Amino acid sequence: MRVYLDNNATTIVDPHVFEEMEPFFVQKYGNPNSLHSFASETHQPLKTAMEKIYAGIHAPREDSVVITSCATESNNWVLKSIYFQYILTGRKNHIIVSEVEHPSVIATAKFIESQGCRVTYLPINHEGLIDAQSVRDYITDKTALVSIMTANNETGGIFPVQEIGEICKEHNVLFHTDAVQAIGKIPVDVQSFNVDYLTFSAHKFHGPKGVGGLYIKKGRELLPLLHGGSQMGGLRSGTLNVAGIVGMGKAMEQAVDALDYEMTDIKEMRDAFEDELLKIKDTFVVTPREKRTPNTTLISFRGIEGEAMLWDLNCAGVAASTGSACASEDLESNPVMEAIGADADLAHTAIRFSLSRYTTQEELDYTLEVVKKAVKRLREISSSYAYAPDGHDSKL
Repeated sequence: MRVYLDNNATTIVDPHVFEEMEPFFVQKYGNPNSLHSFASETHQPLKTAMEKIYAGIHAPREDSVVITSCATESNNWVLKSIYFQYILTGRKNHIIVSEVEHPSVIATAKFIESQGCRVTYLPINHEGLIDAQSVRDYITDKTALVSIMTANNETGGIFPVQEIGEICKEHNVLFHTDAVQAIGKIPVDVQSFNVDYLTFSAHKFHGPKGVGGLYIKKGRELLPLLHGGSQMGGLRSGTLNVAGIVGMGKAMEQAVDALDYEMTDIKEMRDAFEDELLKIKDTFVVTPREKRTPNTTLISFRGIEGEAMLWDLNCAGVAASTGSACASEDLESNPVMEAIGADADLAHTAIRFSLSRYTTQEELDYTLEVVKKAVKRLREISSSYAYAPDGHDSKL
C-alpha cells in the first residue's frame, strides 16, 4: 500500500479541478490580452475563477487579488516591497516576523536585514504559538510591517491573526499573513483578520502547482513585482496562466465547500490516529489539538532521528515529513522544536503527518502498523534512547 500523509507540503489535484483546467491547454489556449476570438474564449472563465477566489477569502471587490506563481513569490514581494518603500527611503527601519515563519519569509527577512533593516523574530511559547500581546510589546513608531502566518506549516498551530491585525491597525502598522496552511482547513476571511496583505498557493488546497495569489487591501499598494505589461493592473506583468487560474478558482471553491468535512471528519480521523501514536512510549506532540488545523500532527519519538523514521516509512510506502518541504534537504533539527525549548535529542525527532480530504481510515491503520514497527526497530539500534533516563518526556 502507498499512503500519502504529506499534504502540508502539497496535495493531489482534485479530479474536478483538473477537468476544469484541461480545455485551456489545447482547446482554449489564446492569450487573454490578444484581440481575437481565441483570446476572448478565456475571458469569462478567468472572471469566474477570480470571483471564486475573492469569495473564498471574503475579499471585497474594491481590494485586489494579484495572481502569482506561489506564496513564496508573494511573501518575497511583500517584504521586499516594504523594504524599498519604507526602509530604504528612511521612513521606517523595522519589521516583525515570527521565528517559525515559512523559509520564504525568514530568508527574505534575513536578506533585508543584511541591507540595513532591523528585524525582530518574535518568539513562540511552549505550545508553539504566538502571544498576540507580544506583538504590541515589540512594535515601535519605526515598525513598517508585521508578518505572522495564519497557521504553522509544521505543527498546524493556528496563530491569533485577528487579534494581531487589530493591534497593527491600532498602531498604524501594515500587517501581512501567510495563509498557505489555512485555506481549506479553517475559515479564512481577510476582513475579520484585519490584514493588509494575505498570501496563498493553490497546490496546498488540491489545486495545481505553479499558481498562487496575493491579496492587497485597497490603499496598500505595493511596488510592481514585474514590469513590462498591463497584466494584474501592471503589478505583475506577464501572460496569465489561464489554466492555473481557472484551476485555482475551482480548487478554492471546493476547499470552502469541504470545510465542514475537514473540520469534523478529518479532525476525528486525525485525533484517533494521534491517540494511537501517543500510546507509543516516549512520544510528544506539539500544540494542543483545539489550537491546530484539523489535519496536522507533529510528533516526536524520543531516541529516533527524524530522517531514519522517514526512511522506514518510505520503504513501507508511507509519505510523511520532518517539517517544511522547502527545507527538507537540510538535515538540521526542527526549528519549531528548537523554538519551544526541546532538548537537542528530541529536536531531531519530529515527524509531521498531514491528512487531506482524500485520506482514508484504511491508510491510517496501515500507517500505524508501519510506525510501530519502525519505532521498535530504530530504538533497538539507538544508543541515545538506550541510555535515556526514565520519565524524561514528562518534563516537556
